[in-house]
Amino acid sequence: MTTQPSSKQSTRRLDASTRDQLRTVSTATMATLMFKRGLRNQFLQGVTRLTEHKKPMVGQAFTLRHIAAREDIDVSPIFRELDHPQRVAIETVPPDEVLVMDCRADASAASLGGILATRLEVRGCAGFVSDAGVRDSDYIAALDIPVYCAGRSAPTNLTRHHAIDINVPVTCGGVPVYPGDVILGDGDGVMVIPLDLLDELLPEALAMEHYELFITALVRGGRSVIGTYPANAETLELYEQYKKTNPFQFGA
Repeated sequence: MTTQPSSKQSTRRLDASTRDQLRTVSTATMATLMFKRGLRNQFLQGVTRLTEHKKPMVGQAFTLRHIAAREDIDVSPIFRELDHPQRVAIETVPPDEVLVMDCRADASAASLGGILATRLEVRGCAGFVSDAGVRDSDYIAALDIPVYCAGRSAPTNLTRHHAIDINVPVTCGGVPVYPGDVILGDGDGVMVIPLDLLDELLPEALAMEHYELFITALVRGGRSVIGTYPANAETLELYEQYKKTNPFQFGA
């Protein structure tokens, strides 16, 4: 079981103010800003929100990698082993971080069930993401912790998945995820944000959210998108006037 940090892993942790600001940013906004920087594979494919609440998911990645299960190894008694990686990951993911499971995009079996999801909620985990299935899904859907997965699946994880490495680089939903990456989840799905780009991206993202609220109000009021989105000189001048009574301040 590998637990050594990768060369891309950072010791930096998000502070409460940064997490609060990220909760106001959509995955769509972050996708656009990363696209402009040439990062086009940051959105998890085939992974959607299971939980019924609409709370955004914000935290740093704590990962668990799986390989394919093998029938002579992956049998029920292995759960009694005190160092079983799935159980160890559940008990060691830090509070306010997101447990991200790489299950090779195989949703034919679950990656966790209701009891383990409850434990994550109780421990203060910021969320759970898996590119496999989830069992006890009706129960999990009602939990307070954000849960994203590739579907509902009753078979136990040992049917298809063998947990092997904790907090190493993984691929989840087709996206490389390094420990410490910023994980942002909303109704559209999950974005992976490189931590070393966050200080550059976050002010732009907050400004973009502020601007798009203004543009949405114009369109709702009857304006054509032509000349409004993207904005022409007239619309930009209107936005400058809008900011005088609705100021945007990063970090406010």
